[in-house]
Amino acid sequence: MPLDVVRLRVLVAVARTGTVTAAARELHYSQPSVSHHLARLEAETGAKLVQRVGRGVRLTEAGRLLAERGAEILGRLDAASAELAAHVGLRAGRVRLAAFPSALGTFVPAAAARLAQDHPGLDLRLMEAEPPEALRLLRAGRVDVAVVFRYGEAAPEDDGVRLVHLLDDPGLLVTPAAYGDAGDLAAYADGPWIAGCERCRAHLLALCAEAGFAPRVSFTTDDYVAVQAMVAAGLGTALLPRLALSAHRHPGVRVSELPGSDRRVYAATYGEPPDPPAVAALVAALLPQEDA
Repeated sequence: MPLDVVRLRVLVAVARTGTVTAAARELHYSQPSVSHHLARLEAETGAKLVQRVGRGVRLTEAGRLLAERGAEILGRLDAASAELAAHVGLRAGRVRLAAFPSALGTFVPAAAARLAQDHPGLDLRLMEAEPPEALRLLRAGRVDVAVVFRYGEAAPEDDGVRLVHLLDDPGLLVTPAAYGDAGDLAAYADGPWIAGCERCRAHLLALCAEAGFAPRVSFTTDDYVAVQAMVAAGLGTALLPRLALSAHRHPGVRVSELPGSDRRVYAATYGEPPDPPAVAALVAALLPQEDA
C-alpha cells in the first residue's frame, strides 16, 4: 500500500519535535489527530513506529528509519513544488542556497544581487552551512544549491551530487604580525595550532604530515574572525583560505601563501540534469563574471 504523505509529515514532525504535543502544535493539528495518523501509518506499514515512554513517545528503529526517509521524500516534494512555480518564465517561485561563511561574506551577496536584478520575481533564501551539512540539506531537498569546497585529498561526493567549479581559493599561513616573516609550516611544528571545520582540519593535518610533523591543535573554531583574533593574540598559528581573509582581515596578523594548499569551490546541485530554470539561474549568477 502506498504511504500517505500527510501521515509521513506527522511522523517526521514527531521525530523532529520529540513529542506528539509539539508535533500537533507545529502542524496545527489536535493531539488526537496526530495520534490517529501515527496509528494509521503503523497499520499501513505493518511496523511498530512509536513506543509510549511515560507521557511521551519514542520512535522505534523502524520509526527512525521511516522518519529519515520521509524527511528526504517530503523535502523533494517541497522542492518539486518550488521548481514548478519557478518554471513559469522565472517570474515566480523560490530558490534556496546554502553556503559556507566565507562564501557568504564575499561573492555570494554579489551573486544574489545579480539574480535579483535579472529575475526580480524569484525569492532567494540563503542559509549558512559548512559543506557536510550543506550537502545533507541538498540531498534532503531542503536547499536547491549548495556552495561547497573540496581539497585534493577529499573523498568524492555521493552519486547524484553534481558540481560546477566556481573558483580556486588559495590557502594562507596566518601568524602573528609581531613574528615578522611568516616562514613555512615546519617553522611552527612545536607551537600550538588553531583548526577549523572538519574538512579544513583534515587538510591541515595532511599538509603538516607532508611537512614532517603532527600539529598540536589547541583551539578549534569555524569562526574565521575568532581565528585571526586568537592568532593576533599569539595563541597559535592557523591555515585560512583567502576568501576568509577577503571577508575580514585582522590588522594583527601576517599571511603567506602555501603552495599546494588550494581548495576548489563549487556550486553543487542534486539529481538528474537538466537543472530547473531557477536553479540554473542561481548557478549562473554564482559563476565569476567577466567584468569582475
